[in-house]
Order: sequence, then structure tokens, then C-alpha cells
Amino acid sequence: MSTKKRVLSGIQSSGMLTLGNYIGAMKNFVALQHECDCYFMVADLHAITVHQDPAALREQSEAVAALYVAAGLDPKQAAIFMQSHVPAHAELGWMMTTLTYMGELERMTQFKDKSEGKDAVGAGLFVYPPLMAADILLYNAHLVPVGDDQKQHLELTRDLAGRFNQRYGETFVVPEPFIPKVGARIMSLEDGTKKMSKSSPSAGSYISLLDAPEIIRKKISRAKTDLGREVIYDVQNKPEISNLLSIYAQCTGQTVEQVQAQYDGQGYGAFKKDLAEVVVQTIEPLQRKYHEIRTSGEIRDILRSGAERANAAAEATLSAAKEAMGFLPRGY
Repeated sequence: MSTKKRVLSGIQSSGMLTLGNYIGAMKNFVALQHECDCYFMVADLHAITVHQDPAALREQSEAVAALYVAAGLDPKQAAIFMQSHVPAHAELGWMMTTLTYMGELERMTQFKDKSEGKDAVGAGLFVYPPLMAADILLYNAHLVPVGDDQKQHLELTRDLAGRFNQRYGETFVVPEPFIPKVGARIMSLEDGTKKMSKSSPSAGSYISLLDAPEIIRKKISRAKTDLGREVIYDVQNKPEISNLLSIYAQCTGQTVEQVQAQYDGQGYGAFKKDLAEVVVQTIEPLQRKYHEIRTSGEIRDILRSGAERANAAAEATLSAAKEAMGFLPRGY
């Protein structure tokens, strides 16, 4: 029996992945696959908590899966699959919803942020945290790579696992967060206090992993900077340039201090020009691999085999949970 810790994580297929997704999540996925038993999903069920054009959803779902592989995920090492290809996610998601209290969902800051100012909000956006809990608990994940903005949802997952275990007997592993100390959160190019987001209405605020080199150069040249001209890492007083320093360091493997010393006295202009080239050099190999994968059609085989592996693990957990809750078995 494997002694490796199990990991589950995923990214929504609600838009094109960004440099922030790559640095904050995908690079860590690639590292974890060699150390842990990993399951990485494309979270298409979560994507439909807001309206998605069907054709766009299909395209984005396949694109996210292909970018996983292009970024370095090995389908022989990790299961790569569509969330909707594993029916147990929706079934356990409902079971977890019945264990969740209204007050817990009302306190979710992401729901408050995404629903703010809207006249009507879909119920799916309100109740998706229990589905996220089901995603994790189905695989008895020990570790869950999460950004700071997802810590609250993981705490709910831990609470629901404990609540289920207390009521129905030990069934689920209570997961722990895996939060990288460096590069966990890349911020918007237009506001260094907000996370870089693929759902932002402003394309200038993020760098898509499929942006052409000239687009990347233009976005970085227009990226907001702080008053002054010193290239200094100071999140409190210089959030914009600190974010750009983080991107440079993550793309080159240097420390922020090394990059800061490299541009001592040179000003923002020279730094941003070099940063653009660093980002282009980081993304171009990934883009080449991505286009090879999409052209070959191999992503379908990868998703099929990933779903088979995920279904086997998920069905075993779901069966145990249903038996614990008192459901009659299939074929009774």
C-alpha cells in the first residue's frame, strides 16, 4: 500500500488560465506529482455557478486540461480529469450540502464578493462550497494546494469531514492546506492589491498563458507602478512594483532580493522591459507544447484515462459514505 500523501486540486474552466494560475498553482502541481499521489481536475461543474456559453465552456475545458499537461503535469504520474466525468462529485456534493448550515455559507467571503451589486444571484454560487468539500473528500486527500482566498472553503471542508465522521463514523480524511510560502498569489497588473483573475473584465489586468508575445510586452509596459522609480520589494508601500518583482523572481528562479539588487538604480523602465522578455521566455515553450497537444488530440485519451483512475477512487469513497449514512446499496 502506498505511503504517499494524496493531493487533490483543480482550476475552473471559466476562462483562459493566467500567469497567476501558472505561478500560484500549476508550478506547485508539477512539483507535487513527484512526491504525492495526485488528482488534478478541471472544475467544470464549479464553472457553471455563473452562466457559461456552451461552446466556450467546451473549448475552455479542453484548453485548461491541455495547459495542465503543457505546464509539466505527467498523466502517467497524476490523474488529470474533468470534474463532470466523475458523477460521484455531484452525488457527494449533495450529501455534503445537507450537512452544511446556512450561516456557514452566508459567511463565505467569495460569495459576498461575487454577488455584490447583483440583483439576482444563482443558488449554485451560494451552495458550491459543499461541492468543493466533496471534491476533496472523495479522494481522501491529505493535502490541498490552496491560495489565501480559498482557505475559508478548506476550513469548511475540514468542518464537514469532522461533522460527518462524528455523526456516522470515521469515513473521511480531514485534509490539510498546502500553501506555498513563495509565489502563492500573483496580483493584478492594474491593481497590486487584488489577485490576478481570469474572470476580470479588464484584459489588461492579467497575462493569459496563450497571449502572443507582443500582447505580453504591451500589458507589462502598461502595468501600473507605484510613485517613485526605485525597484524595491515593499508590499505595504509599493504593492505594484512588488508584484512585478514577484513575477520576475518566479519566472527566473531567482529570489526577490537578487532581482532587486540586479535593478538597483535602474528605474522602472529598464526593469519592465526585461520583465516582459522574461515572461515571454517562460510562456513560449508552454504555448508550443499546448498547441502540439491540441493538434494531436491526445488530450482526449489523457482525460479518459484520468477519469477512469479518478472514478475508481471516488466510487469507493462514495460507497463507504452512503453506507455510513444509511442508503441501501445498488442492486439491493
